Amino acid sequence: MHLFLRLMGYVRPYWRRLVAALVCMALFAVLSTVSLGMILPFMNVLFEEQTLVTGAAPVLEPAAPVLEPGPPTSGPGPPTSGSGPPASGPGSDLSLSVVGDLPSVGGLKEEAKVRILAFFASGTAGEALGKICIAFLVLFFVKSIFGYLQTFLMVTIEQRVIRDIRNALFSHLNKLSLSFFHGQRTGQLISRITNDVMLVRKALVATFANLFREALLVVLYLGLAVWISWRLALITLVVLPPIVLLMALIGRRLRKRSARLQERMADITSTLEESIAGMRVVKAFGMEDYEKERFFRHTWRYFRTSIRLEVLSAAAGPLVEYLGVVGVVVILWYGGQQVILGGEVSPDWFLVFLGSVLSALQPLRKVSRANNDLQIGLAAGGRIFDILDTEPSVVEPVDGKALEGLSDRIAFEGVRFSYGAGDDVLHDVDLTVAKGEVVAIVGPSGAGKSTLLDLLARFYDPTGGRVTIDGIDLRDVDLKSLRRLLGIVTQETILFNDTVRNNIAYGFEGAADREVIAAAEAANAHGFISAMPDGYDTEIGERGVMLSGGERQRIAIARAILKNPPVLILDEATSSLDTESERLVQQAIERLLRGRTVLVIAHRLSTVRNADRIVVLDKGAISETGTHQDLMSLEGLYRYLYDMQFRDDRPEEFGNEEPRG
Repeated sequence: MHLFLRLMGYVRPYWRRLVAALVCMALFAVLSTVSLGMILPFMNVLFEEQTLVTGAAPVLEPAAPVLEPGPPTSGPGPPTSGSGPPASGPGSDLSLSVVGDLPSVGGLKEEAKVRILAFFASGTAGEALGKICIAFLVLFFVKSIFGYLQTFLMVTIEQRVIRDIRNALFSHLNKLSLSFFHGQRTGQLISRITNDVMLVRKALVATFANLFREALLVVLYLGLAVWISWRLALITLVVLPPIVLLMALIGRRLRKRSARLQERMADITSTLEESIAGMRVVKAFGMEDYEKERFFRHTWRYFRTSIRLEVLSAAAGPLVEYLGVVGVVVILWYGGQQVILGGEVSPDWFLVFLGSVLSALQPLRKVSRANNDLQIGLAAGGRIFDILDTEPSVVEPVDGKALEGLSDRIAFEGVRFSYGAGDDVLHDVDLTVAKGEVVAIVGPSGAGKSTLLDLLARFYDPTGGRVTIDGIDLRDVDLKSLRRLLGIVTQETILFNDTVRNNIAYGFEGAADREVIAAAEAANAHGFISAMPDGYDTEIGERGVMLSGGERQRIAIARAILKNPPVLILDEATSSLDTESERLVQQAIERLLRGRTVLVIAHRLSTVRNADRIVVLDKGAISETGTHQDLMSLEGLYRYLYDMQFRDDRPEEFGNEEPRG
């Protein structure tokens, strides 16, 4: 119920449309029930008169209907044989036929019958039949209009709700901290926004278009049956408790199996996304067959779970319908005897009763199917709300202080950090970076270099201690103003499937062409961009796949130059590049460094020789600090790393000398 109410919260803004749709559904259900009442005049015209007149159809003269019971009137017409009504019964006038029934049966039910028949009884039998046919046409035309309106209104509501849920889900994903995404597979998140949201739509359709309308039809049909004969209806109602219990049991199992099925779909989506994104590696290692087997394994699991779900879902409808048929058969046996023995129900009313009960079976089956869809949708809604209920670990402060720039220094004060419940990645880090200073951070893999700079960007909050800018704790700073101060260029360059211009101007939609070109020139990118087929309007593909590694890096640097940040973070920006690309990127970086406060992580130590200060991290703590010359003279970890790197790059200079430190 809690999940259902939360889903209905997304429907609330469209309550006017919903009310209009429900009114249309109610009128549709009422008109469907009224159509059953057309059996009475049809039976009266088609059969009752023919029991009075043999041969040709009688000629009926119009007469005003008499609604009060009175003595039988005699009328023309030959007598009939057998158990049919005497000749003095209904004659050539339909209104007399109506009056003739009244002495035997009274009450509201017969009065309704009289009024219905009286409406169609004026004129001959052919004219009455024509009226009935026209009434059918009008009735079903109006019912079709309400059916169309309720479908149109519900579709607009459903699509609006689905749009709102997708928007809310995507907006919340953007608010979540990076730590959330470390524990998630991309395909699973995509599955939440695509597959799960569509299943929620099925739940909305099931709730309103099926549960409300079909349940209302069941109520009206059975209500008509109760009004005709409560004794016969009681037999029908006996089978309802088992039906409701059966639906509840099946619905509970469906929700569990549906949740499992959605997990299987998430596995398929994740495998597909990973394989396509890593297709270069897949082909390079000849792992096509392995990837196919992995994908086939997930599709087999989905197939098996889907079959189990569909079998259970498919069984619900026939079981519910069969229980309803059991009730109908009992009614046929008992009600038929009542008609034969002249009980409380006349033949025409019994036909209406039987029609109402049989008409209730189809919507009853749809109610069962709608319950299945609702349970599946609620399971999907639970997975969606699991994400929406996840709180970001980095919380935006209320009335956070807006930073206008860096005027003094950046400080890491006794900083500790750990991912989850694991050991500290950083511990007792004290580091101050003055405005305009270039500080290089080096160390072995896993020392915590990238993590330290992630704390400055407040992608994470420290477990202990604090990070400050001009003495202000970053946890008290407005996040947007903080990140406006920072320009970040990482080893993993993220570009979008868009034009070169839009990738450079990312975050600066109003940037002029001359500004974009100037940034590209400063990043040594203008040359290769101009040589592209459409220049700055060239689409570069997903993740910039149409560019080389060095070209992607230079576009990322151009993006940072256009932003013109006072603080620059470079995270191994020149690693994995060939010599020529590294030279061009390094020239671009040197232009980017001018007049800024810079923290740089260098994979190649030759790039940090000219830094104002080098900080060496080892196992999450600062082990050495100084200039390149200072650290080389210490013959510690920095000297060891430097010698190891240059031994690999220029072995002829070192021979077989063992590294020092």
